[in-house]
Amino acid sequence: MGRRYGNYWTYSAGLAIAWAVVLILMLTIGGSTRAQSVLLTFSGFCIGWVSTTIARYIYPPPKRWEGRTW
Repeated sequence: MGRRYGNYWTYSAGLAIAWAVVLILMLTIGGSTRAQSVLLTFSGFCIGWVSTTIARYIYPPPKRWEGRTW
């Protein structure tokens, strides 16, 4: 079995690279008017990403209740 790179920071770096490619393409192909709508979408995404990152550190998921049968 190979190593798994499925942690949150690897996912975040992949998203940053993908967004950078999209923003560069929109600036070169679509011009500034088209890029403005993509930048608004990107800023909304960033707000959501930051809020979920804060929530992960402040409110970690509960530990499993081992030995309990419901």
